[in-house]
Amino acid sequence: MVLACAFVPAYASDTLRDQEIAICLPGEIVNWGDQQDRAIARRALIFVYLHDSAPEWFDAEQVLGAIRLAALKWSQCGIGTQVVTLDDAKPSPADAIKVQWSDIASRHNFGLANLGNKTLSLGPAAFLLLRTRNPAYDARQTLQMVISHEMGHFFGLMAHSKRCVDVSSYYDNGKGEQCIIRGGGKLPPGVEYRSVLPTACDIQRCRVVNSF
Repeated sequence: MVLACAFVPAYASDTLRDQEIAICLPGEIVNWGDQQDRAIARRALIFVYLHDSAPEWFDAEQVLGAIRLAALKWSQCGIGTQVVTLDDAKPSPADAIKVQWSDIASRHNFGLANLGNKTLSLGPAAFLLLRTRNPAYDARQTLQMVISHEMGHFFGLMAHSKRCVDVSSYYDNGKGEQCIIRGGGKLPPGVEYRSVLPTACDIQRCRVVNSF
């Protein structure tokens, strides 16, 4: 299975958004139905990072830190995680998920999760375009969001959330339907409402899918 996602390069925060990130209310977990969530076979995941072909403005420690932060947050649903570099894990464990930079493997998206190949691919060209169009923007926010989003698929979240704020979300289904905000709020135009890390509802959904 291959899952690709695109992101709006901006960031916004407000009180309602913060509340949506921190607290998942009963009945709030809802997705677009584009895929079927499924429990993962293992109770621990290993992510191996390869820095080759990364954009020059991202150093290895920055990217590794973002991977570790996403893995730590997702592990709150009860699945253990380990993040290592290829140098730390030679040879790479057979069941490890490779986090790599590749325009081909990412299909020129910001990120793409390929569960069959056990790869989480980041797109250098997409981040270059972002930097070219908005050089003042701190692309580390988008990097964190992309890693968190794609990593969620390896935790069993196949479907995309319909809540705008969830890191597992996308904003519309291409058929005129938009994501939802608590209390019927409207998605602010031209900004990124999505969280850069898994929200309380993302974590709760992971627990439900994996029967914790």
